[in-house]
Amino acid sequence: MARSIYITSAEGHTGKSTIALGVLDALMRVTPRVGVFRPIARSVAERDEILELLLAHDGVQLDYDDCIGVSYDDVRDDPEHALSTIVARFKAVEAQCDAVVIVGSDYTDVASPAELGYNARIAANLGAPVLLVLSGRDQQRQAEQLGTTTARTAAAVGQIAALALAELEAERAELFAVIVNRADPDALAEIAAAVSAVRPARDMSVWAIPEDRTLVAPSIRGILSAVDGRLLKGDADRLAREALTIVVAGMSMVNVLPRLTEEAVVVIPADRTEVLLATLLADAAGTFPRVAGIILNGPFPLPEPIVRLLDGFASTVPIITTDYGTYDTALRVMGARGRISPDSRARYDRALALFQTHVDYTALTTQLGLAESRVVTPLMFEYGLIERARADRRRIVLPEGDDDRILQAAATLLAREVADLTILGDEAAVRARAIELGIDIDAAQVLSPTDPAHVERFAAEYARLRAHKGITLAQAADTVTDVSYFGTMMVHLGLADGMVSGAAHTTAHTIRPSFEIIKTKPGVEVVSSVFLMALADRVLVYGDCAVIPDPTSAQLADIAISSAATARQFGIDPRVAMLSYSTGESGSGADVDKVRAATALVHERAPELLVEGPIQYDAAADAAVAKAKLPDSAVAGRATVFVFPDLNTGNNTYKAVQRSAGAVAIGPVLQGLNKPINDLSRGALVDDIVNTVAITAIQAQGRS
Repeated sequence: MARSIYITSAEGHTGKSTIALGVLDALMRVTPRVGVFRPIARSVAERDEILELLLAHDGVQLDYDDCIGVSYDDVRDDPEHALSTIVARFKAVEAQCDAVVIVGSDYTDVASPAELGYNARIAANLGAPVLLVLSGRDQQRQAEQLGTTTARTAAAVGQIAALALAELEAERAELFAVIVNRADPDALAEIAAAVSAVRPARDMSVWAIPEDRTLVAPSIRGILSAVDGRLLKGDADRLAREALTIVVAGMSMVNVLPRLTEEAVVVIPADRTEVLLATLLADAAGTFPRVAGIILNGPFPLPEPIVRLLDGFASTVPIITTDYGTYDTALRVMGARGRISPDSRARYDRALALFQTHVDYTALTTQLGLAESRVVTPLMFEYGLIERARADRRRIVLPEGDDDRILQAAATLLAREVADLTILGDEAAVRARAIELGIDIDAAQVLSPTDPAHVERFAAEYARLRAHKGITLAQAADTVTDVSYFGTMMVHLGLADGMVSGAAHTTAHTIRPSFEIIKTKPGVEVVSSVFLMALADRVLVYGDCAVIPDPTSAQLADIAISSAATARQFGIDPRVAMLSYSTGESGSGADVDKVRAATALVHERAPELLVEGPIQYDAAADAAVAKAKLPDSAVAGRATVFVFPDLNTGNNTYKAVQRSAGAVAIGPVLQGLNKPINDLSRGALVDDIVNTVAITAIQAQGRS
């Protein structure tokens, strides 16, 4: 039977979706089949946003319709029949999963005062312990700024906890833990202590997560929907930005300007065109706060000269029009709420980072009774990479600061505290583009590759390293302003621990500087590469699939030893298969002899390594074939490291397995260099960049 957890709250607007996302993320790290279930939805016909958010998480393999229990109307009409339906539908989901995240009802306008009690009854009948979510904010007292409320004291949160826990006990629901979400950042320990004191005799886990205004603030896209508006001008990418405050500009231009605040949505009557133009100028000037968006309210079309002026104005600020009056517009904006969604990567990452920072993942999963699985899915492997990188953060340089994918990946890496980052590029341009994309890279260092002090230092060092090639100081100064050389020099001189590039440059452009500057490790003849191939239930290592076209026997041995070391670095027990079209002594020819000689060299240079060769792929991977061809081999049928005889074979094989077996290919991971430099595919996705940075950081940890 699957281990399940029931997430419910004592009131509305607690940020339960953030908690559910964090719990789902935690369970995905330790078990391969995690499901989600929503016992009560507002309407069976209307799509449930929380359920859609959770189902969009990588690794959840369930259909939406199967994950819904009943509607609020069903509960009101016949609570007992609704409960029976919920149990039956849940059991169908449970049968397909190792663990299920159950998300209780939402305290909407159709809720009743007994809603927590009914959720407790459901949890008791499903046999799922309750994770109770409390709010650290007073939901009834609206503050002046958009999207915020006043903080509750620790004593007030404790009182609410006491009432909620009593109700859970009355319905015989088992309590798993309590999370106080949106808590006062300056009183987290005090709040956790106040809740723990409610049941001092019980071993009850209590976690407090601080308020993050950007998570509760609505996006401009959400505001556009709330006011039934349309986008008149501006960059659609900026609709993902959050509006932290609202400024109602029903006054003259000179009075509006000093009232502008950072990341505000400015509501302007559509016939006050001078205020519109002044706000756009203020946003562009750099001497006023940057605004998140502008709403022109009222049924007044803009005059043609103003439209023409806007057409020639280089502003990306979203300008939204709505027919509502000022009061109704402001009311609708104030009523808009921030929502996490898979298409808002920055908000999604911030929510997960906040949960990871303040909730003990290990305690959560072990208390739930989930032991770490022997099966390693691609998602679990990727999680492991992130966690290992987070445990000992390193500084990674990203030379391609003019690529949006790099900036988006940087925001994810920073939010989840995977690595410290240096991004190369013009600082003003890089940070401005990040703002336009609605992402936060404030924690990154942004460095120009033409920075005079660094260029002077790097040029002197490069000229020294390449003096035997006749490189002059002037030539060196010109060379090191290239982003690949500049980033590599940062790694060489200890200003960064590793480099990741290639999203917008060729492999040769990315790694050539490392051959000249970083050079290979002692005892390593060549730089080679591997792909970490994450199959459905395990991870294999393929090398070399990206660098050396036709390796010699000595180079092949070098690739095997380096690949085994890389496998060990990423928690894979190396059993090396030296691949050929022949197994054992059955074949001959130059290609087979090369592999046979390489295998002998591996035995000689690394006698402790389990290695078999020459061996065919099927004999290396399939136990039944291995039993027939090499019954006494410690590697055959159990290989984890596959060394291909040439680049043609390796590159085609990894792509064939990737496409036909649905494997996730992570790499190429360069190996053999003194310090880690890694190359990206020019078609790399944001997730690929995140994984490669994590890998590079782990490689750097091994060199400390």
